[in-house]
Amino acid sequence: MSDQQPHPPMVFGIETEFGVMDAANASANAVALSAQTVAAYAARSGTNPVMWDYTGEDPLNDARGYRLQRANAHPSFLTDDPYQLAPSGGVAYGPAPSEYDRRSYQLTNLVLENGGRLYVDHAHPEYASPETTSAAQAVLYDRAGDWIARQACLQSQTDGSQLALYKNNTDGKGAAYGTHENYQLPRPVDFDDLVVGATTFLVTRPIFCGAGRVGLGQRGEGTGFQISQRADFIENDVGLETTFNRPIINTRDEPHADPRQVRRFHVINGDANQFDISTYLRLGTTGLVLRAIAASPDLRWNALSLDEDPVAVAARVSHDLSLRQRYECKDGKSRTAIDIQLTLSDLVAQVLPNLSGDELAVWERWRGVLETLATDPESCAREVEWVGKYQLLRRQLSRWEADWADPRAAAVDLQWADLRQGRSLVDRLDKAGLVERLWSERQVATAATVPPADTRARVRGLAVKHQRQLVKASWSSIVVETTGGTSARIPLPEATDAGSEQLIAAVTSGDGGAMVEAASDSLGR
Repeated sequence: MSDQQPHPPMVFGIETEFGVMDAANASANAVALSAQTVAAYAARSGTNPVMWDYTGEDPLNDARGYRLQRANAHPSFLTDDPYQLAPSGGVAYGPAPSEYDRRSYQLTNLVLENGGRLYVDHAHPEYASPETTSAAQAVLYDRAGDWIARQACLQSQTDGSQLALYKNNTDGKGAAYGTHENYQLPRPVDFDDLVVGATTFLVTRPIFCGAGRVGLGQRGEGTGFQISQRADFIENDVGLETTFNRPIINTRDEPHADPRQVRRFHVINGDANQFDISTYLRLGTTGLVLRAIAASPDLRWNALSLDEDPVAVAARVSHDLSLRQRYECKDGKSRTAIDIQLTLSDLVAQVLPNLSGDELAVWERWRGVLETLATDPESCAREVEWVGKYQLLRRQLSRWEADWADPRAAAVDLQWADLRQGRSLVDRLDKAGLVERLWSERQVATAATVPPADTRARVRGLAVKHQRQLVKASWSSIVVETTGGTSARIPLPEATDAGSEQLIAAVTSGDGGAMVEAASDSLGR
């Protein structure tokens, strides 16, 4: 199954907020621990901190056609200026940043050699993966973030502390933190079409990419197990918010690229996965659905949309371990979540009849997992994370002769998410051959320091590695020192452009002037 017309590669990226605590001091300040995480990885990896450049970021622009006024924005929205130290203008040339600015940013930001970013986001350490062009590659660079988090924990032990990082989405006491996904689409795609086509898909996809959770409700006030970590925290269908009133469809219009050409579809309702196949399907199937909507935004999507409150459906899907509950669609039919996903996979195949390569592999795995969930969900335990976690917890509760109200169940759930070496239950299952992997540990460790070869992350990552005159970086540009104590902003290529060999040679040289010249030549100046 590639559609008849050539299409640009889908661009994927994941941002993961980690739960953080000091294992020796439960009351330790989370913001300070988050900064400690960044500093610990810098120390262990030998990375010299490079500032993040907030110029050009625009978190208040809404895809529905308006802007949220800055004075009316919740402080958590202002991700472009978290310390009121971010550059305020778009001037290409100006004074080099002061040493005070460098020290301020060093505590909270690292631009990484793999082209990604490790930083403090509110009260959490956060890893943002570099841009990738396939779901399989996105899995690799997401797991690289887990490896980086583990290195930070190991370094903290060397420093005499007990930093602990968790890849989950809630502390079980009402706090939630996100795992955000990013997809690049052509700008002409109508946002309303994306809302109609993607909502039903997003609320039912946890059946194959949920991470599983002990407890029901935002504070875990109900006993039991559910499919998704994130579902109980979804409170709105469409909106700009990300830290409260969280929506199924987020409207942030911040493409980190030419806004005349592309838009970024920002998804905030997904779980933090440690199983490769769950992450692979979460990213890959969403990319396929978005591309199919863009290719043919017709009434078939509307017919499959829910004829009941999608926020309520999100919770019902997560709480239905039988996978047999039915949901009303606008075509008059009621379907289970599996039925909805199977019908959506059929529609994708109709709209995109000539899929190939990674996209075909994603579609086939999607279909295969859905069919197995329909007949024998227990056999998906190596692929689907919530199934694997559920099996492990049921065995433990049986041994203890306990039920879901037993606090040890919540403790096992937390240990599942623990990224520290020797603590992770997922690692133990992996070593026992009970987790299907797409990438080896060696490949994951390499991805922590080597950027993707086919995106602009290559330029950014190499600039960090050879950073003799690199001042700061962002998704769309880097800033280098030039002669006379000034700095120059160099625009990076488009996301799927890995940079000319001339630019790569200049970046590898670490010479700011050579980088400016090479970038000017590539832009035809």
